[in-house]
Amino acid sequence: MILHTIEVTPLPGYRLRLRFNNGESGDVDLSGELDGEIFEPLREPAVFATARHDPFMKTVVWDNGADLAPEFLLELMHRQRGEIAA
Repeated sequence: MILHTIEVTPLPGYRLRLRFNNGESGDVDLSGELDGEIFEPLREPAVFATARHDPFMKTVVWDNGADLAPEFLLELMHRQRGEIAA
């Protein structure tokens, strides 16, 4: 099975609530991940709030063209829960 998101909800504090096609779901904190030319604009709360699930790319995208791989998001969610070592 190819992993992808099926639901994305932006939350305050640079967090996303995610649901994946493998049945997993939860919140991920992206506050430490918003570096680089494409991601720094997401530090603006109004821009971060444009996060949504893209049905073509099957992951989270933002209006400024930024996107993150679902594999990265799931691994980060597991790390933040303490389920895998950082």
